[in-house]
Amino acid sequence: MVKKEQRIYIFRHGQTKFNRDNKFTGLIDTKLTKAGLGDAQIVAERLRNQKFQVAFHTSLSRSKNTLNEVLKDHPECLHVFEDNRMIERNYGSLNGKTHLEVVKKFSPEIYDLWHRSWDKRPPKGESFKDVERRVKEFITFLKAYMKKNSVNVAISAHGNSIRLFRKIMEGLSIKETCEMYVPYDRVYGYVI
Repeated sequence: MVKKEQRIYIFRHGQTKFNRDNKFTGLIDTKLTKAGLGDAQIVAERLRNQKFQVAFHTSLSRSKNTLNEVLKDHPECLHVFEDNRMIERNYGSLNGKTHLEVVKKFSPEIYDLWHRSWDKRPPKGESFKDVERRVKEFITFLKAYMKKNSVNVAISAHGNSIRLFRKIMEGLSIKETCEMYVPYDRVYGYVI
């Protein structure tokens, strides 16, 4: 008997107003721009010929609204779950501030530490290392769920949670992870 492979399709939400305006978004619920809706439609087109029975989004509307565009072409997806282990990185006190404001107030070096270093947290926020813990927990749950139920899964997530998802699934280094950019219109696929 041939063992059936399960597939994961993970993608970033479309561009938001805060993304467009170079603001730290974090856990603020900012809406998709017109371009962001277009990003979501590109993701939907990339997934048009794939099949998945389960989908996940976070509690933020940008994740939900991007997934809603994708689901228009997937009547086979019968279960949609919310899971905040894949939510965006919390930038704490930086949430809502522009990148330039942070550079001017603190220095380019401090900005770089908070923005792209592995284990330096912004005030009241999370580091990449912190996000990795919850993403790892989600992946462990997800693999067991997929194998038990023999389903393919789509995940509408966020740039920083996808960064750590890719690190774990692809065996990337900390340096590669910290330097990575996750486009709005790309789908990453994995077989488990």
